[in-house]
Amino acid sequence: MCVGVRMRRQTSGRVLSNVNSTTSQDGDPLIYHLRDVVKTREAEGVAFRLRIPSLQIAMGEKIALVGKSGCGKSTLLDMLAFILQPSEVGDFHFRPERDEESLDINACWKSGNINQLGDLRKRYIGYVMQTGGLLPYLTVRENMNLCRSVLGLPPNGMVEHLAEELGIIAHLDKRPDKLSTGERQRVAIGRAVAHRPSIVIADEPTASVDPYAAEKVMSMFIGLAEEFEITVILASHAWEHMEQLGLRQLTHETIRDHNRMFTETVVTG
Repeated sequence: MCVGVRMRRQTSGRVLSNVNSTTSQDGDPLIYHLRDVVKTREAEGVAFRLRIPSLQIAMGEKIALVGKSGCGKSTLLDMLAFILQPSEVGDFHFRPERDEESLDINACWKSGNINQLGDLRKRYIGYVMQTGGLLPYLTVRENMNLCRSVLGLPPNGMVEHLAEELGIIAHLDKRPDKLSTGERQRVAIGRAVAHRPSIVIADEPTASVDPYAAEKVMSMFIGLAEEFEITVILASHAWEHMEQLGLRQLTHETIRDHNRMFTETVVTG
């Protein structure tokens, strides 16, 4: 665990309080355990509610949330990345590492300790956005090393290894505008994995590339996650390729009222 987070847990009234160890049905430690979590949004008389009665994700699992735009995929991912605070919470626990105890994330939200959530996100979560989100003024090497640099991790050949695995070793000294869309997504995946996080969250990581390139990029992504024992949660429009890669699909149902002024998505898994 990052030292800053550990110190805060010891000195701030244990805002990130420990809970009893929880495991999946197969006996694997749970990285996420959510119960009765709700996020509600409303604008101009139109309301959306994402409801999660129960969600358990074990360490090392590969998870897919498949559905059309507007069904709440990004909302769920942002809550799992501690970017978005739920409107209501029964339980929301996160285990940073296999040998760590679970942390009460809701207690942190309620007490307003946003910096602690930022520390957890910085150390333990990698995020791949639809557009890649690369910094245009940095080279591929610098983009991929960004999270490692922020954490103060020394050079150890990880960036070069990932670039080799992702087929972008020849582009390390180029800037993103010199790359194809698919190459930029590979860089984004490398950046998300380079600091060896516990989990990588990916929001439609191949939506902007052609189907052949998407299949290739996803295969590389899952291969790297398995190599480094990283849990993966990704949103996608398509299930067929996710199933071929061995991902577990979360169950969700979206309901709209007759005048389409209220939409509710229920996610379980």
